Amino acid sequence: MPHGNQPSQQYHLVQLNIATMKYAKDSPDMAEFIGALDEINALADSSDGFIWRMQDDAGSAMSITMPEGMFNDQTLPNMSMWRDRESLFDYVYKSAHTHFLARRSEWFQMPKAGTMVLWWVPEGHIPTLEEAADRLAYLREHGPSLQAFTFKKAFDPAGEPV
Repeated sequence: MPHGNQPSQQYHLVQLNIATMKYAKDSPDMAEFIGALDEINALADSSDGFIWRMQDDAGSAMSITMPEGMFNDQTLPNMSMWRDRESLFDYVYKSAHTHFLARRSEWFQMPKAGTMVLWWVPEGHIPTLEEAADRLAYLREHGPSLQAFTFKKAFDPAGEPV
């Protein structure tokens, strides 16, 4: 990736966040969250700056699990790609998604380590879940850098802190 004022190539921002469920997916305790997924996914899909999200044939990520040996079978991954940090931030913190984010402790265990990672990919690259898990592991071990960062400590595609 070039450093300096502007990269010569276009980049998109990828985010991975994981959450470990307190209950089984088909439990009544998860019903409200599961029932809202189509609405929240549709909101993401129609948000300004949205490019792509990981999904199964049903249009959800509920059947996708983290790579074997990483986390546990109650850990749900969510991965999406955005034009820039601002568009992702607006979706996460300034849309109806915020209501569910505020209630996450009702459905998910509160983490002891970071559960979200951001990184830039060249336009056209669709990251794998293994790549995403590696980025999260890198962030947890080394802290924020151009390789893997957070909203609070972010970098632009050229490697400059934002």
